[in-house]
Amino acid sequence: MPRNFADIDTVRTMKDSTIVKRLLLYAKPFIKELVVAFFLVVIVVGLDLIGPLFMAKVIDELGNENIVFSRIIVIVLLYFGVLIISTFVSYKQSILLQTTGQKIIYDIRKDVFNHIETLSISQYNKIPIGKLVTRVTSDTDTLNQLYTDVIINLFRNIITIVVVFIIMFVMDFKLTLLLLIIVPFIYVSSYIFRKYSRSAYRKVRANVSVINGFLSEHLSGMKLIQIFNREEKKFQEFKDKNVVLNRSYIRQTLTFSLYRPFMYLLYVASLVIIFWRGSLDVMSGVITFGILFAFTQYISKFFGPIQDLAEKFDVLQSAFTSGERIYNILDTVPTVQDQEDALEMASLKGKIEFKNVWFAYNEGDWVLKDVSFVIQPKETMALVGATGSGKTTIIQLIVRNYDIQKGQILIDDVDIRSIKLSSLRKKVGQMLQDVFLFSGTIESNIRLKNDEISDQEILDACHYVNADWFINKLEKKYDEPVRERGNNFSAGQRQLLSFARTLVHKPSIMILDEATANIDTETEELIQESLSKMMNISTMIIVAHRLSTIQHANKIIVMQKGKIIEEGNHQELLKHKGHYYQLYKLQYDQGSLLNHSDIELIE
Repeated sequence: MPRNFADIDTVRTMKDSTIVKRLLLYAKPFIKELVVAFFLVVIVVGLDLIGPLFMAKVIDELGNENIVFSRIIVIVLLYFGVLIISTFVSYKQSILLQTTGQKIIYDIRKDVFNHIETLSISQYNKIPIGKLVTRVTSDTDTLNQLYTDVIINLFRNIITIVVVFIIMFVMDFKLTLLLLIIVPFIYVSSYIFRKYSRSAYRKVRANVSVINGFLSEHLSGMKLIQIFNREEKKFQEFKDKNVVLNRSYIRQTLTFSLYRPFMYLLYVASLVIIFWRGSLDVMSGVITFGILFAFTQYISKFFGPIQDLAEKFDVLQSAFTSGERIYNILDTVPTVQDQEDALEMASLKGKIEFKNVWFAYNEGDWVLKDVSFVIQPKETMALVGATGSGKTTIIQLIVRNYDIQKGQILIDDVDIRSIKLSSLRKKVGQMLQDVFLFSGTIESNIRLKNDEISDQEILDACHYVNADWFINKLEKKYDEPVRERGNNFSAGQRQLLSFARTLVHKPSIMILDEATANIDTETEELIQESLSKMMNISTMIIVAHRLSTIQHANKIIVMQKGKIIEEGNHQELLKHKGHYYQLYKLQYDQGSLLNHSDIELIE
């Protein structure tokens, strides 16, 4: 697991060689396509390097006293044919490489998202969502350049440099040896550039991630920003982050803008050396003018790949940075995961038992303290207590969003740590206060890509929970579009859809966490009717501040500071006149509706 998610974007620890090896593993399934692409590159390089020889031959033919134009025409036609073949081969190589690269990136993006889905809730709480979005989109796009452009061009440039050097050495080894004077300057400048470029790219990618995280958070919370009139303040925060990103881009640009002109200076210096020495050799008859011309062309082809290598090194560093960030996510081990011998539960009866459970989000800060209770199959249990008493924590532990530190949680007398997470969560339906709806339609939000659920089952579920009363009034009914987070529906309508979504998946255990907290009175009556029906289907756990929603629960547990202080049904707890009685009386005094027997108990 990475050191700390706060450090991932600022500290580079993974070696380039390690990143390369891991990235090449994704290319392994496409080795045949890549071998063909590399072979085509060799052909393109060979055809490209023949060009100056044709041109040298034409110049030498023009320099002869007895010019034979037929020879010149033949040479030109041959050169033209080489260009056509080179263009066709380049096209095939480019198409093959781009297609293969997209397949590799598809696999990487799929693996990253699949792994993100396995991370635990505690880890999501530590990672800004914008950073995860950057990993799946921006960082994988950067890797696309590595597979489709950088690797193949690195190979092309290295082959070109080696072959050009050999050709020049064969043509005139003395002129070639003179070029070696420039080589140390090339190496030193490239080394310095590599050092600063790596740092610059790292900061760019880190600042891009920060910007994405800021945007993801604040665009989601724009309603709140406008309510509190904080637009100017948030704009200034964005501006500050944007300035930091801009400066990192400028630093990256300056690094490259110094390197490229220096490389051009070395190129010009080498031309001066070759023209100086070559012109003397031409006048003395050691070489022809055509050879000198070809030599200057090859110098261009020698420095061109070197400059291109520098440009590709920029992209390479960006790819390495993105690769490391992606692998930091892929190497993150979920804090909650299956045991090796975890059980696949075909069905659950719904019995839940907590045995002396202790739990803390942060070490030593206990949220639950020695909590024990039993819920029998198809019973309804309610959790009551002040904010922070541990109610929501209990339901988080039942679905193993977190693992406990002490004690044991059993479902059907089996420790939940011995049950596969997918098997456990498939049997548990949760209806939360803040209902999340995906963009799509009402039907797709209820089905959730489960093709085993029939259209009739969706209709029946919506009718059962009283959601059909508003769905049938919509223009497109079940095909009605759902905007982002379901903001075109009221809180009550979203809650009814969540009831239908839970019911249609036929859970053995149902959990309601403050499901009626933000519901209007009319919709609450519908929800209360739905709840009374659903209580007979499976084991149900209800977390509620509105005590009117839990009066018919088989068992009510009152929590305080992580401990159970009272336990019983509604009437028993009222007779006991303890903490629950005080809470109920408080709601009665504030205008809640009580039945006649309850009023007698309170009075």
